[in-house]
Amino acid sequence: MDNFKLGQSLAVTAGRVILGIIFLAHGAQKFFVNGMDATQAGFEAMGAPVPSLSAWVAALAELIGGGMLIIGLLTPVVAAVLIVDMIGAIFIAHIDAGFWVADGGYELVLALIAGLLAVGFVRQGPLAVDTYLFKAAAQSAAVKNRAAADA
Repeated sequence: MDNFKLGQSLAVTAGRVILGIIFLAHGAQKFFVNGMDATQAGFEAMGAPVPSLSAWVAALAELIGGGMLIIGLLTPVVAAVLIVDMIGAIFIAHIDAGFWVADGGYELVLALIAGLLAVGFVRQGPLAVDTYLFKAAAQSAAVKNRAAADA
């Protein structure tokens, strides 16, 4: 691996892990700091649709998705789920407060979406489970294709 590709791989890994920590922390906050009763009440106060379900979906997506980002497991799927979660956060919790995060706005949420777009849909490099899963899947498909061609 040349220095440029190594740098890209390390940058993607660092970004993915940082985003994973942020999402894991937010999910853990919903479960363990605030508690799900308070989280559901907060979602209801914000006018979230089906607040008890919405609270659980957001908390699970952030907690589990954050962990999966950290290890680089199913990164494109996790990124897509968390982008949908963040779009929901924009329109349910932040849009009325304007842009600036200091005012409760959607600035941070947009930055998280940008980060997910930047790291979620590119090759993850050697420090991600996806690298080995997709490599094994590609090798298996190649073997099947050769067997079919030989038949």
